[in-house]
Amino acid sequence: MTDDPNASPGKILVGASSDGVYSYLTLSVGNRHGLIAGATGGGKTVTLQKLAEGFSNAGTAVFLADVKGDLAGLSQPGEMRQAFVDRSLEIGLAYAVDRFPVVFWDVFGEQGHPVRATISEMGPLLLARLLELNDVQEGVLNVTFRVADEQGLLLLDLKDLRAALTYVADNAGSLKTKYGNVAPATVGAIQRQLLVLETQGAEKFFGEPALDISDFLRVDRDGRGVINILAADKLMRSPRLYATFLLWLLSELFEQLPEVGDLAQPKLVFFFDEAHLLFDDAPKALLTAIEQVVRLIRSKGVGVYFVTQNPLDVPDSVLGQLGNRVQHALRAFTPRDQKAVRAAAETFRQNPAFDTAEAIMQLSVGEALVSMLDAKGKPEIVDRVLIAPPAARVGPITAEERANVLAESTLRGKYDTSIDRESAFEILQKRAEDHLSAAGAGPARPEAQTTQASAGGGLIGKLGGVVGGLFKRENPKRMSTGELAVRSAVQSAARSIGTQIAKEVLRGVLGGISR
Repeated sequence: MTDDPNASPGKILVGASSDGVYSYLTLSVGNRHGLIAGATGGGKTVTLQKLAEGFSNAGTAVFLADVKGDLAGLSQPGEMRQAFVDRSLEIGLAYAVDRFPVVFWDVFGEQGHPVRATISEMGPLLLARLLELNDVQEGVLNVTFRVADEQGLLLLDLKDLRAALTYVADNAGSLKTKYGNVAPATVGAIQRQLLVLETQGAEKFFGEPALDISDFLRVDRDGRGVINILAADKLMRSPRLYATFLLWLLSELFEQLPEVGDLAQPKLVFFFDEAHLLFDDAPKALLTAIEQVVRLIRSKGVGVYFVTQNPLDVPDSVLGQLGNRVQHALRAFTPRDQKAVRAAAETFRQNPAFDTAEAIMQLSVGEALVSMLDAKGKPEIVDRVLIAPPAARVGPITAEERANVLAESTLRGKYDTSIDRESAFEILQKRAEDHLSAAGAGPARPEAQTTQASAGGGLIGKLGGVVGGLFKRENPKRMSTGELAVRSAVQSAARSIGTQIAKEVLRGVLGGISR
């Protein structure tokens, strides 16, 4: 806290209390993560935007998911709204408008630069969650990834994964001793889940060119951090895809960024709106992975801020890692609401001037209980704060304004066109064609087809000829009824045997692709 009405170096102004004491977020602890919570309409989005502007002005890149489409206004100058002017005067500031460097992204490639990841980058754990697989199915998926790695099969897009699964099913016998049983029914179930995922538009997410994480860490010519806005309004209709994408992004950052310890300010700050989607119905193993990433990514210079309605939406293991807190109003209409109020109040360092739980239920729009970490990482005493208004536009933008931002983007053309290079699908397809050709199973010539048709065709025809010779007579009409019945039964059996042998030969050719 400080009496200086302007943001001090190394700090972001959040707002001011009724007695004129200003509240700040200290940049050096910005990577200690945070939480913005409160009921709908309490002002969470404005607080998120205010903090995003502060990080950008400080030179820290920002990523945020625009769930409702109203954060795109960061790309446009603000408006002299009377409410914003009055709020600024109320806390002793002069209101000024501004715009910020923004890059729009969209998993579907409609409202921003396409965001893509390869199947290999996603990995079997996140993919299994995305597909809602059970333990057995997840095991088969792990086998598929391992076999693809050993065979040098790149898994880039959905058709690569489909081809690899088919390969594993066809070679289940030879893989059994090393990896255990791979039931065709299990592979079929995974394929059906892939079809569901495909109908949700995931085929646009998986592929190349894959996202270069460094493109999220840029600053503009004025030294301000670029604000990366993911258009998530359509993505929210597929909540599992949304949650898995965000977790994948954090995992990629954790794997690629070097250890830097505590910096003067974060390299990148994430704001996850509708954070409960990350945790709803998540298996224990995945919750553990989220907890580990949140706990360890701090040392990579990355801060993670969850935005949700209820603090209870966030598991305790993750909630305990969130040092910077902004709590907007909660309404205690139900027992669960009352529990949420008590839980939120207990997480703050109490202020003797007021009852925290009671204050949470009395907060007006644009007002919040704020407790940030100080420079030494200790929580400050909670205070009741009027949030300072953002400088950029609060609300959506027009399609024309969005198009202008995209046209001016320095990343224009880098991700806009997808690439389909040789990978598992193409390699397996070529192997199959080569082996079929080597086995003489290529397309038959028209004259050969005619000959085979008249002779019964290949192995089946030869079997039929042998059986026919057993009962050869110049005039089959002279055969007895018993002889005719026996010949018919034997020829039928021969055709059946021949069909099975042909199937085994073909299966052997396809199964020998890897040899």
